[in-house]
Amino acid sequence: MTMSKFILKVGILGVGALAMLAWAAPKDGYTAFTMQGGVMNTRHNLTQSTVTEGNAVGQMLQYRNDYGAVCVYCHTPHGSNNTDGAPLWNRALGNTPYTTYDTLNTTSITAAITQPGVNSLTCLSCHDGTLAMDAILNMPGSGGYTADAGLTTADWQAQLNNGATGTAAAAGSHMGLTDTGCLACHNADLDSPLTATIPDFTIAALGTDLTNDHPVGINLPVARVGDDFNGPTATSANGVMQFYDTNTDGRANTNEIRFYNTGEGPEVECASCHDPHGVAPSAGQAFNPTFLRIANDGSAVCQTCHNK
Repeated sequence: MTMSKFILKVGILGVGALAMLAWAAPKDGYTAFTMQGGVMNTRHNLTQSTVTEGNAVGQMLQYRNDYGAVCVYCHTPHGSNNTDGAPLWNRALGNTPYTTYDTLNTTSITAAITQPGVNSLTCLSCHDGTLAMDAILNMPGSGGYTADAGLTTADWQAQLNNGATGTAAAAGSHMGLTDTGCLACHNADLDSPLTATIPDFTIAALGTDLTNDHPVGINLPVARVGDDFNGPTATSANGVMQFYDTNTDGRANTNEIRFYNTGEGPEVECASCHDPHGVAPSAGQAFNPTFLRIANDGSAVCQTCHNK
């Protein structure tokens, strides 16, 4: 990358970003997270910074809010989003249509594919880049779980429309996982002095084109169970989940892969294979870094469902 292009990229975020060049962080800043003990020690704790030296946290406050509470980036005890069916959800969900795997017209897909369901949309509300990472409905201490009292209704709506909330930054200044947002700096492909010192976020940026990812919103091909697919071995009491009950306790445990039925039959969604809170294989061991419900050693995740 030429220096002129690098300066242009920094200009997207403003001169404050230039100060990040002084950060003394490792290339793989994710190692600052222990990935042990609970969600607070995982990458999904957005109050943390992967940088431990210099003024990294202060520099990032221009582009994101540190609400000082781990759970609030996804959940709220009151005043939640009641339109999506997610548990006490504290975010809006993107309303953009996704380009799904069936558009590739591959003959190997024989099951119906619909738009992602709620158990994918909750993940995509951060990972598709359409909303800022810190765009939440209710901030801690907002005094009634409505729009922050320090903002007018117009200010609040403007920030929400731009994917940002809170009073730490002007409307529209907070960032999502896009080339003009977080990835303007957190992108190893830029090969710049800046990206040599901060973590790469590109692996987490799925975008709205899902054709290069495992299909979500795809039905379990029931007719092919026993041939190309292994059938789930249990169903939840409310019928919402079918899952592989590996310990035969009749419960869908966090380390068991599952299908979700939100009205269109059992389907694969993001949460079929990933648990956003992390799954430790045993006490004292680290969570899988990609939040997989089981480690994919020997393609164990794939072979849970696929009989190959």
